[in-house]
Amino acid sequence: MIDVKNLSKSYGETLAVDNISFEVQKGEILGFLGPNGAGKTTTMKILTCFMPPTSGDVTIDGLPIWQDSLEIRQKIGYLPEQNPLYHDMSVLDYLRFVAELRRIPKESVKSRIKYIVEVCGLKEVITRIIGELSKGYRQRVGLAQAMIHDPQILILDEPTSGLDPNQIVEIRNLIRELGKEKTVILSTHILSEVQATCNRAIIVNEGEIVADGALADLQSTFHGLDKINLEIKAPENGCAEKLRAIDYVKQVTEKEAADELHQYVVEVEKGHDLREQIFDLSVREGWKLLELHQESTSLEDVFRQLTRG
Repeated sequence: MIDVKNLSKSYGETLAVDNISFEVQKGEILGFLGPNGAGKTTTMKILTCFMPPTSGDVTIDGLPIWQDSLEIRQKIGYLPEQNPLYHDMSVLDYLRFVAELRRIPKESVKSRIKYIVEVCGLKEVITRIIGELSKGYRQRVGLAQAMIHDPQILILDEPTSGLDPNQIVEIRNLIRELGKEKTVILSTHILSEVQATCNRAIIVNEGEIVADGALADLQSTFHGLDKINLEIKAPENGCAEKLRAIDYVKQVTEKEAADELHQYVVEVEKGHDLREQIFDLSVREGWKLLELHQESTSLEDVFRQLTRG
């Protein structure tokens, strides 16, 4: 559906996107991640034909952006970081205006607006002026304009910005449902959004792709440390030393201690599950084991390591 080859974009002497290549298939929800200034928004603007690349090739549904930009735009719904709203229009008038721009047949406009108002939760504010709406509702209107023409591809830059927790869950569910039939690229700074919504992630840093793969694969292949959260009840203070003596334990940090209660974070060489050894140690030492929970490397750990300056 989307094929990017050797894409670069320069602003004068600044190289914003540096020779990146990737593909996105139909039915895939791709998280496009990176710190500020990494080239995410520039890449999205190129994919949506808002700006040309300096070099490289992009094809959308088999169409090259150099020759077929107008047809490509008809296939894409785009929610940019700066929501493209007219604040002096009502929600209904704005959606009618967008429907006309998108060349939706007149006989279909009413039913299409009714559907999009329902899925985006805009029924209560349909007659209100956009400039009077909360940021969360304005974000919903932005999503509605991106989806109103039923595009094959959705490119969403921070789609849940300004939404409350209940609205975020609703938009997550909507994106997952849309991803069954459409191609979705989602850019966000909220890594939990990616874990809850996407089945693949690309991480960019300083204009280059530094990771690309399924979320589970990124987390399992990342060369970091697993962590075990441990809470024990024991009268002695030498627990940490005995934990450090277990093979493959790299570090033991005491988070909290109160009377005989001790909380530790045990960092373990990746690929080694030491919960059984810790349990056996607790039995031998007479510790009362209150918590034993292993955390795998999180997407946040991967992101921070790969984008650390």
